[in-house]
Amino acid sequence: MKISNYFLKPRKDIPSDATLISHKLMIKSSMIKQTSSGIYTWLPLGLRVLKEIEDIVRTTHDQYGCQELLMPTIQSSTIWKKSERYDDYGPEMLKFYDRNKKELLYGPTNEELITEVFKEYINSYKDLPMNLYQIQWKFRDEIRPRFGVMRCREFLMKDNYSFDLTKQDAAKSYDNMFKCYLDIFKKIGLKIIPVMADPGAIGGDLSHEFHLISESGDNNILYEKRIGDINNLDHNTSFSKLRNLYSVTEDEYNKKNKLPLDKLIKTKGIEVGHIFYFGTKYSDKLGAYVLDNKGKKVTVEMGSYGIGISRLVAAVIESSHDNKGIIWPKSIAPFKIGIINLKPENKDLKKFSDDIYNDLKEYKTIYDDTNNSPGEKFATMDLIGIPLQIIIGENYIKNKTIEVKERETNKIIKIKYNNTKDIVKYL
Repeated sequence: MKISNYFLKPRKDIPSDATLISHKLMIKSSMIKQTSSGIYTWLPLGLRVLKEIEDIVRTTHDQYGCQELLMPTIQSSTIWKKSERYDDYGPEMLKFYDRNKKELLYGPTNEELITEVFKEYINSYKDLPMNLYQIQWKFRDEIRPRFGVMRCREFLMKDNYSFDLTKQDAAKSYDNMFKCYLDIFKKIGLKIIPVMADPGAIGGDLSHEFHLISESGDNNILYEKRIGDINNLDHNTSFSKLRNLYSVTEDEYNKKNKLPLDKLIKTKGIEVGHIFYFGTKYSDKLGAYVLDNKGKKVTVEMGSYGIGISRLVAAVIESSHDNKGIIWPKSIAPFKIGIINLKPENKDLKKFSDDIYNDLKEYKTIYDDTNNSPGEKFATMDLIGIPLQIIIGENYIKNKTIEVKERETNKIIKIKYNNTKDIVKYL
């Protein structure tokens, strides 16, 4: 992609209500534009990051045996009344009537709807376990939207739901998703602290939140020092090892503390994922059951699992930036390579820059082919957080070398370019 043709318009006028660095940088780098309170248009640069995260979330869920579907955002209020959750979300749940005066709502979550889907098609224990997921925009009418996409009214979320025959099987599904989440965050390049938490309006007996440590976090969490080891565990780690690591939200600690405070680290975290086991809370009320191997009706055990994908974008920026701009992990950067031609007026330099751009196109490359000053070009690449920056200027004219800059470390090395391998090896 050439910057001269790309929708990239860095802004200097940052709204006064943008207090978090992620909010400021997302506006400054033209990732998002606010259209009304708590609602944003995702511009091309921001959308690319969303898609990168989506890809990791989708492929990892597929690897863990989950199946993707897509449910409607608009739901009938009837099933929410059946589950007795109709009033639980209060004014956060947007309700309205169609032309036939039937009440509908914009679903803030999908436990009821997925249960209705399940019971329509699945009636035998032979089809279990089953885990269905979707990636979908959702709406909750936050009383005070703030902090950009960190706490907004419309957001992109991955939500999935497990169905099992027994509590023991449901525990295995829960453990499987716990490890799936750790795997997702590891692939993105984040160190996550999973903590025991209150299930809230979802309900249930077991719940974990996944937090990214950040001073701008809105949750206090407590954990023992060895919890950091959890980010190095592989797929085959037994869940008993994970359970032995103590970490909780402050609210849960105050309810029932197990370790003295001097044995714990207290910090702030941004919640980016939440998983729940709630047994038959929904399946019982909505009539979701299967026949077991003796032909007996068994109400299915359920769990639900969510990742805030749009919120995760802001959380990553909060934990990975400097005074120049965003520092994207390579895994989710909107572009992996940036090319800067410092002398576009030089015909030889322009031809070489064009050629190297064409060579590297397949690696998600953005090329600053504008006539902007070198300072402006450097500032733009650093602002939008391109991990690997190729600088082409005087050195190429003098001795056929180019500079390769790593955004994370700001380290620059000089190399002679022969083919794409000379660049790609740094990714």
